Amino acid sequence: MFDVVLNRDQEIRIRDSFLAKTLVHCYPHDPENLDLFLIKRTVSSPYANIHGSPLNGCFLGPFSTVDISTLHDCIIGTYAYVQVGDLSHKQIDPGQIWIKNGNVFDFSFRFPKEVLDNYISFEPDKGVQGILMDFVEERETAFQRIFETVHIEPVSTPVGASLSRYAVLKPKNRIGENVLVSQRAYLENAWMGKGANAQKNCYVVHSRLEGFNVMAHGAKVIHTRLGKKTFAGFNAFLRGKPEAPLIIGEECIIMPHTIIDLDEPLDIPPAHLVWGYIRNRNDLKKHCVSLDKLSEAGGEFALGNMRFRGNGSQFVQSFKDRIEHILTDNGAYFDGEEKRGHAQKGQNIAFNIIQPYTRGGLKGIYPTIDISP
Repeated sequence: MFDVVLNRDQEIRIRDSFLAKTLVHCYPHDPENLDLFLIKRTVSSPYANIHGSPLNGCFLGPFSTVDISTLHDCIIGTYAYVQVGDLSHKQIDPGQIWIKNGNVFDFSFRFPKEVLDNYISFEPDKGVQGILMDFVEERETAFQRIFETVHIEPVSTPVGASLSRYAVLKPKNRIGENVLVSQRAYLENAWMGKGANAQKNCYVVHSRLEGFNVMAHGAKVIHTRLGKKTFAGFNAFLRGKPEAPLIIGEECIIMPHTIIDLDEPLDIPPAHLVWGYIRNRNDLKKHCVSLDKLSEAGGEFALGNMRFRGNGSQFVQSFKDRIEHILTDNGAYFDGEEKRGHAQKGQNIAFNIIQPYTRGGLKGIYPTIDISP
């Protein structure tokens, strides 16, 4: 780790690109261009995440995520997740989950095509369809009303908590201290314990977060209880049912792009890593490992379709460090005076809503925009 002095403010440049309902999170990490976040000649499909990832000449499929990586001339398939550093001239298959840190560790899993197609698929003659698309589109009108309304009566919040004016809040929500609810989050009958957060494009429906929970962009929980300090990864879909609730123990790590869609009640023990597609207890056995056991892994480790190579302890610790970093940055540990984070600093934030052309040949396209301080 080393400090780099910047000579100018950070810039975001999106040029010659087409981004459809894409979340963009600015986090430049190129040592030679730390003040520049560049997305160039890139096409991104609905509900993809570009999370701190400079891109040049790439295509991102629907519900895919590129996380803190630099990509050149790549195709990222539908519902694929990559966190691999630098990647050039590669095609990532749909449903591929790949996390790699040099020679330190390498985690990979791929959804079977017949499973993935049921939840999300993208075909030229049919468009984007599946359970995930249906889930978000059924709730899209609630967001339209939020953005079309000029004045919305503010909701009172506890000490240190922050609810975005552009989040959807359905009835019967409980918001604890230091909770952060970001724009385009959706809460319905949600219990948000102290220090929990629902980041952008997250859905918390008939669910309870016990506290200090991290929900990464696009995570969805339905009829679920998350124990303290659990992590729900990017675009994870965790759906219990009234007759088959999902209970996730404390300090569990739910990997990005995990699908849990229950046909029976399920209780996941504390401090476990979970991935893949899970419907019942038998599926859990093949898609779950304790953090202690994984930390002991060195060399090769496989379970079901998951393959891991490298230092298990470093892999687990990197996740724990990232969770703590997010909680700290979000202000989960605010004590009334110190340890302020986004939940406290963002309470008086201002938004600029930029609209595309509403008619004519350019309808739906945003004009050329240059925003300067």
